[in-house]
Amino acid sequence: MMASIAEATDLLGEAKRIAAGVDRIFEQALADRCDGRDRLCQAMRHAAIGGGKRLRPLLTVAASRLFGLDEERALRAGASIEAIHVYSLIHDDLPCMDDDDLRRGKPTVHKAFDEATAVLAGDCLHALAFELLADERTHEDPFVRCELVLALSNASGIDGMGGGQAMDLAAEGQSLDLQAITRLQQLKTGALIEYSVEAAVIMGRVAEEGRARYRGYARNVGLAFQIADDLLDHEGDEEAAGKKLHKDAEMGKATFVSLLGADRARQQATMLVDQAIEHLHGHGEEADLLRAIARYAVERDR
Repeated sequence: MMASIAEATDLLGEAKRIAAGVDRIFEQALADRCDGRDRLCQAMRHAAIGGGKRLRPLLTVAASRLFGLDEERALRAGASIEAIHVYSLIHDDLPCMDDDDLRRGKPTVHKAFDEATAVLAGDCLHALAFELLADERTHEDPFVRCELVLALSNASGIDGMGGGQAMDLAAEGQSLDLQAITRLQQLKTGALIEYSVEAAVIMGRVAEEGRARYRGYARNVGLAFQIADDLLDHEGDEEAAGKKLHKDAEMGKATFVSLLGADRARQQATMLVDQAIEHLHGHGEEADLLRAIARYAVERDR
């Protein structure tokens, strides 16, 4: 189901506004220290501020509307997720990993600065994520803050993004089936996207038995997003994407596109989006932004 022009315009406007809020939080946290840490602060700002889709904080703010949460608090939670995402990109781009020169339309951190500074920038953004969540400005209830921290640890560690990245490295040149590549991507990309919605659910104090449909929405959006990424890597425009494309094929990595073909992969992504939106039944206009995000996941060009 294609988004209407009005819906796409609203989504773009909301995305820009929320991205500006995330940048504001990063600017405050990453101001120069006026000592030997300034180069590190500059590297962190280079990676974290400006550019990127900001999908994860956008999801957190959108999901927060389901529960009437304060947007500034949702932005802080979203910025913590973005900090984890950006740290992972810095490290992924290093020569020991994917060895990329371009990210979000500008030089990667190790190219703009140096490898040691890039490692430290990633490390410090990782720490910043938990600093933001543990601060009472994010939520007044310490039990809620603890649950936010624990859930983000799970989503970013060995049972989440980090473990998925390890699986991805181990899979180079191997023949993975659809089940294996789905599991890999659920960890590498999907876990942090799922947490982006889960964070709002936690802050909204939703009981465990009421969380399944929100997890279903996030899981479907995460997989649809990854399939769209595979399609963009296969047939997208590098200038629009702001990064090098066709890497998966060059490295012999199995993807949804290599396993299903472009047409079937696109159909699968559309089906996942429809299922994601169905999980929001019972919600009214407060879920419109989440619905628009789901459709955007497969309609984007970057």
